[in-house]
Amino acid sequence: MEFQLQEAQPPSQSPPDTRRRRRGVLRYPLVRQLLRFTGVGVICTVTSLALYAALRPWIGPQPANAVALILTSFLNTALNRRLTFKITEQHRMKRDHLNGLIVILVALLITGGSLGILHWVNPDATVADELWTTTLSGFLATAVRFTMLRHWIFRRARHR
Repeated sequence: MEFQLQEAQPPSQSPPDTRRRRRGVLRYPLVRQLLRFTGVGVICTVTSLALYAALRPWIGPQPANAVALILTSFLNTALNRRLTFKITEQHRMKRDHLNGLIVILVALLITGGSLGILHWVNPDATVADELWTTTLSGFLATAVRFTMLRHWIFRRARHR
């Protein structure tokens, strides 16, 4: 039997640790995901509000809200998949997008319901009133959306 001695590598030549060391609150995956989710949310909210404002004069408030949310849902799911939850493989992408539509439908119920209440309370509401209403109700919809994305659609990547 023959034994070979292996030389120990000096500490400077040891393989680098591929995991980054994070300090403070950034060491928690949930905090990092919430920060990335917020960035995606800002992009999608601005896009959705712009679409709503552009479409509302031609098709009315409820259809404009629905079209804006559905169109931005694809952007939202793609960005959250890639940036928030760090999922880059193509595997299950179609299913993720279909499930993302379900999540957006929940958001549509919340924001559409708030528009319905606004018009019930104030039938002469302005576009600015509608934008404020959809924005404020969008905060609730966003909390629901993050929870559904994290615990249902992208649960496989919760700790990234």
